[in-house]
Amino acid sequence: MFAVFLWALISTPTISLAQQSTPLDQVEQEAIKALILQTIRENPEVLMDTLLTFQEEAQAQAQAEQRAALQRVGDLLRADPNTGVMGNPEGDIVLVEFFDYNCPYCRRAAPVLFELIEENPDLRIIMREWPILGPDSELAARASLAATQQDKFEAFHEALMAQPRANTVMIRRAAEQAGLDYDQLQADMDAPEVDAHIAKSHDLARKLGISGTPTFMIGEALVPGLLEKADLQALISEAGDVD
Repeated sequence: MFAVFLWALISTPTISLAQQSTPLDQVEQEAIKALILQTIRENPEVLMDTLLTFQEEAQAQAQAEQRAALQRVGDLLRADPNTGVMGNPEGDIVLVEFFDYNCPYCRRAAPVLFELIEENPDLRIIMREWPILGPDSELAARASLAATQQDKFEAFHEALMAQPRANTVMIRRAAEQAGLDYDQLQADMDAPEVDAHIAKSHDLARKLGISGTPTFMIGEALVPGLLEKADLQALISEAGDVD
């Protein structure tokens, strides 16, 4: 704070003493500024410490705002019926993933999530479609959400994540592998519920300050980026202990 005070003095055209409006003349102002600059040059650690403190305070404030936002929308994320669900649909441990079918990190996370489902019978994974990587990503998200109407979301999701990328050809291939009625799938892709899910994902990501995929939410934790299996398991175990 000392450095900020010094810089404030430098940029202030007049200085009031004892709340008296007695302006300093130009020579006095320049002398004070020179003294302040000399003090900063001789004590640069003061300025560095202040900048670091500001950075830490800004980061803490951002984290606090994110936690508050998570508390406001967490229940909605966990209870939204208009989503694809994997694992135990009645599981008490709920992991939410914001993902995009054309995100390479989401693709790498997919088999890990299936392993965690096998190893954690009380785990429910809610897949939050957030197509941010172009038209093919939105097409894939729509197909994935439409697959829920045929109760084949998980099979379709696994099949599509196994493809090299998500596009029209790969979506059809995944639909066939999952045993979906493709004509019905196409009809359901433009349903109002699909539009609502995607729009809500964009809104939730904005409110939570999410900037990329994958991002995981479990309990009161919001964790961006690809996580190792052990790290995800630690979050799941911690959430289970809390519950």
